[in-house]
Amino acid sequence: MSLTVRQLLNHKPSGVCAMRPDASVLEALELMAREDISSVLIMEGDKLNGIFTERDYARKVILRGRNSRDTVVRELMTSELITMTPEQTIDDCMAIMTEKHIRHLPVMEDGKVIGLVSIGDVVKSIIAGHEETIQQLAGYISGDLKT
Repeated sequence: MSLTVRQLLNHKPSGVCAMRPDASVLEALELMAREDISSVLIMEGDKLNGIFTERDYARKVILRGRNSRDTVVRELMTSELITMTPEQTIDDCMAIMTEKHIRHLPVMEDGKVIGLVSIGDVVKSIIAGHEETIQQLAGYISGDLKT
């Protein structure tokens, strides 16, 4: 059985990194570097407006010759977001990320952001699940061989 998004979030540090829409791209990059993350949510209070990612920076700033200091994240953020609920599963996340070619899914509960799931989180969770299954099978096989 696949873990739920809530179970995954319970194993991550709490909180999300967010910035206001009028923050500069440079400020967003500095926050992402400081926190060692590849995306930042763009919010006004509790309202989720979008997400700004390293991919947005590469494609919308560097390739278009824009200036990070003078460009605000509102101009470049992805505003049409796909979100998850805490009750959905890690398998649901993987399916959506694969189908939509995205790497980050904000998690919403009662209209508020409660976390962010990345492709790295999903892959780690799936690998951990496989490792547990392998250990259980190895124990079963070892038990069978001893009788």
